[in-house]
Amino acid sequence: MKAVVTVVGSDRAGIIARVTGLLAKEGVNVEDISQTVLQGFFAMIMLVETGAVGVGTLREKATQLGKEIDVQISVLHEDIFTAMHRI
Repeated sequence: MKAVVTVVGSDRAGIIARVTGLLAKEGVNVEDISQTVLQGFFAMIMLVETGAVGVGTLREKATQLGKEIDVQISVLHEDIFTAMHRI
């Protein structure tokens, strides 16, 4: 199953390491990634293969991590993300 993971917040060292560390721990494979920093504002979007972990479980763990590192992390099933952004 594929999901889209987005991360936004104030830029600081270690955000990518912490987020990808969680994904690796859960057996999630990052298939594509893009990140940027705009005037101190960090934004990252990833397409991931969730493997054995469910999207709901991954969302809960990512939300908790986001609180710990003071960023907003969103996890959406690929189909939901695509439907939300279809014109």
